[in-house]
Amino acid sequence: MPALAHTVQRLRADHAPALLAFERENRAYFAASVPDRGDEYFARFDERHAALLAEQATGLCHFHVLVDEVGRVLGRVNLVDAAGGSAELGYRIAESAAGRGLATAAVRAVCASAAEYGLRELRASTTADNAASQAVLVRTGFTATGEVVLDGRPGIAFVRRL
Repeated sequence: MPALAHTVQRLRADHAPALLAFERENRAYFAASVPDRGDEYFARFDERHAALLAEQATGLCHFHVLVDEVGRVLGRVNLVDAAGGSAELGYRIAESAAGRGLATAAVRAVCASAAEYGLRELRASTTADNAASQAVLVRTGFTATGEVVLDGRPGIAFVRRL
């Protein structure tokens, strides 16, 4: 399968339809590794999207989408709880785009722009059984710092100094 052109973009209001489609199409896939967002998330998506944009405007969070050449969302990479020069990184990639290096490319792109947000350090964590996510973090310059518990499951914490 040929590689698709893709870009990482800061979340905007006009991303809402493609982002909702991404979340719906990948709901079962994501729920296999992280807690499901629940029906309420989908029922109130427009309200939630507006709230994310308002939160982003405060500088406390920086939301990004990975989009292909036709505007389809392939993934999300978010920096949340930004304070004191540090933020928590989280990401999810569509099942159809997994295993093609897109998570690594998107995380690298967001890490490269994190300094523009005044960040000097990023934290991330993943469950201990999610080898693919751990590999993405290591490939993008994160270092394991210890064990954590994520939604009752064993996990690993990571940090990257920028």
